[in-house]
Amino acid sequence: MAGLLMGGPSRDTLAALQARFAVLTDRAEQADIGRIAEELEAVTSLLSREPALRRHLVDWSVSGEARRGLARTFLGGRVSAEVRELVEAAVGGRWSRPGDLTDAIELLSRLAVFAVAERDGSLDEVEDELFRFGRILAGQPRLRTLLADPAATPERRIGLLDSVLGDKVVAVTARLLRQTVAAPRGRNLEDAVAGLSELAATRRERYLAHVRTAQPLTAAQEQHLSTTLTRIYGRPISLQIEIDDAVLGGLVVRVGEEIIDGSVAGRLAAVRHRFAG
Repeated sequence: MAGLLMGGPSRDTLAALQARFAVLTDRAEQADIGRIAEELEAVTSLLSREPALRRHLVDWSVSGEARRGLARTFLGGRVSAEVRELVEAAVGGRWSRPGDLTDAIELLSRLAVFAVAERDGSLDEVEDELFRFGRILAGQPRLRTLLADPAATPERRIGLLDSVLGDKVVAVTARLLRQTVAAPRGRNLEDAVAGLSELAATRRERYLAHVRTAQPLTAAQEQHLSTTLTRIYGRPISLQIEIDDAVLGGLVVRVGEEIIDGSVAGRLAAVRHRFAG
């Protein structure tokens, strides 16, 4: 989610929409941001259920003003003036495909939820909990299958999720995961949760470094690694650490598509490669 794959027109429209959204949420009170998130979630659900409406709202052969008028009609009084104006701005732009509009509105709803976490000081905790839940999904295929079962009702999937989460996560984490499980919109659940984790890091304007190590790092080691990576990449780095016995020793660090392999396993593989060559 953090890096939505969109064509040129969609990317440009999304960038303008995010800038407008940032101004709105920066000026809003925390309670208002929570309401904005709920209203954008409702709009996402509506667009997901109405493919014909989506197509009309992104139809380039229709003027932007006509598309905005259609948005006003279908929204009616169901959302606040701020959200209505945001949606009108979205449909007034150009989108490469109908689904991009829905993806963009959903992205804004997620960003609003993260803004709430930022205001109440739980954003770091949310990012860590999303990452840890992603690791649980990766290690428990049966749970992953049940939570993504299209034959089960959203209520049943959410009930299962709640039984797994219990009271072990903060409210924002639970909210984001419930939304994702209730309406996966055809996405792989594990990928969707990973996207949320990356989005949390992006909200903090940080790069996300996935670190694999055979042994837990001390607080001092984590701080040193974060400082070193920040110096390398020129901006703050958020660490997500995974214990992996296969590493043997040292670290494997992935930032985006770049991998820094300082593990014992990596060095052994390099030695074997040299001898094989």
